Amino acid sequence: MNTTSKIFYIIGTFFLVVGIVYGVLSHGSEPMGIEPVGAIALPGAFAMSFMIAAYTGFKAKSFPGRPDDDHDAEVEAEAGVQGSFAPYSWWPLWTSLGAAMVFLGVAVGWWLSTFGIILAMYGVIGWVLEFSRGQHAH
Repeated sequence: MNTTSKIFYIIGTFFLVVGIVYGVLSHGSEPMGIEPVGAIALPGAFAMSFMIAAYTGFKAKSFPGRPDDDHDAEVEAEAGVQGSFAPYSWWPLWTSLGAAMVFLGVAVGWWLSTFGIILAMYGVIGWVLEFSRGQHAH
């Protein structure tokens, strides 16, 4: 996972540099002084990239010796179970629709982002608690 965190650090650094250049070059082209969508989207992409990089970096300490960090590893070293995924789950649909509404709200109007945040939170909570049967389940 060290490789993954390095890749996301590189991507985040790219978004940081592009965001700074974009802010400098677009300053004064809008009536308010700065173009609002790019001024929010590029630092947001920088923050999300660094958040993923930090998470995978912390997890790399818990799982040392992953095949993707070994330069001499064979393809077969990554074989096996990759995770447990819920079949036929509707929660990713609601989560993605909420996220789409949030991003569309940046371009259309902030009121739409409010509804998107509510829908996305509903989807994420339902997705996380999909297999929860309560505190006293047997």
